[in-house]
Amino acid sequence: MNISRRQALIAGSATIGAGFLPSFAQAQAASATLAFGPKSPVYSLGIIAEEKGFLKEEGLDFKLVVGNAGTHGRQALAAGQALFAHGDASHALQLSTRGKSSKIIMASQMVSSISSIVVRKDLFDAGIDTVEKLAEYKRPDGAKPIIAATAIGSGTWMYGTYVFESKGFGDRINWVAGGGPKTMYPGLETKQFDAIMAIPSWIIEVEARGFGKAIYDTSKPGVFESAFGGTVPVLVLYTLEDTINDNKALVQSFVNGMYRAMQWVKATPMDEVYNLVGEKHYSGIDPVAVKAELGFDKNTWAYDGTIDAASFERGGKVWYRKGSDIPPSKYEERVDMSFLKVAQAKYK
Repeated sequence: MNISRRQALIAGSATIGAGFLPSFAQAQAASATLAFGPKSPVYSLGIIAEEKGFLKEEGLDFKLVVGNAGTHGRQALAAGQALFAHGDASHALQLSTRGKSSKIIMASQMVSSISSIVVRKDLFDAGIDTVEKLAEYKRPDGAKPIIAATAIGSGTWMYGTYVFESKGFGDRINWVAGGGPKTMYPGLETKQFDAIMAIPSWIIEVEARGFGKAIYDTSKPGVFESAFGGTVPVLVLYTLEDTINDNKALVQSFVNGMYRAMQWVKATPMDEVYNLVGEKHYSGIDPVAVKAELGFDKNTWAYDGTIDAASFERGGKVWYRKGSDIPPSKYEERVDMSFLKVAQAKYK
């Protein structure tokens, strides 16, 4: 259902001062919508916050708007179909360059789970077991290797292209839009794609089915940091700057609920996390694969949601490149950690 931004805001909330940011817990529930895609465990934070009742306790009537690729969140936000989005940080920057000034309000991932690469098993068996060897490969007709990202311009595309460009192989790959697993897997299995960008659960499923093999896995210690120089804001929660200006209390309640979800995941055994969301939201996916993805962040960073200026600057290596059409921006222009700091103080 399409809703305008104005319809989703509480009348009169613009008068709330920056120093007074109450939640809606004592008032009538306010509508809050979160857009993301695809429906993968990597984007499960909103689902967890909803299932645990954290957002309801913050006074929000919460809805999810799910698509097939990371660009969906950006498009839904721009179209007024959602108030918040969860996706690659570049989407907030892209919106801002297109007249929809946006702010990143929290990180959900600082080591990229969306930049691993899986090659066709037959190519792996033939010796193509590194990024360098894949870049040198030629298809039977002499064409460059074809790698599928979820969408051109998506987070998987942003990080995948950087991996090759940082090694000097940017011009040796043909990139195509592969969508979600229902199209990615068949494309790899039938050799339409030579490789795919893969999140942790996809790696496990593809390898278990026997038609793909990971050659670049960011879940391995040091792999991501060696390429990117440290952690960067990978997956983030973001919103339009107008929403922040018009309704600070709504934004605060949303960040409170999402931060509580992060802390719950950090403190909870993985089997319990899986029991909350696995069967209901990820049925048909191997439970081992789901748990691997749910546990990725637990194993790679502090899980506090914070983005500092140094990590944002490192992210510029990925965002500000030829083909991204994103001009450089300052940390202060695109990141607002004030709501997260309030949530951190409240829920120590």
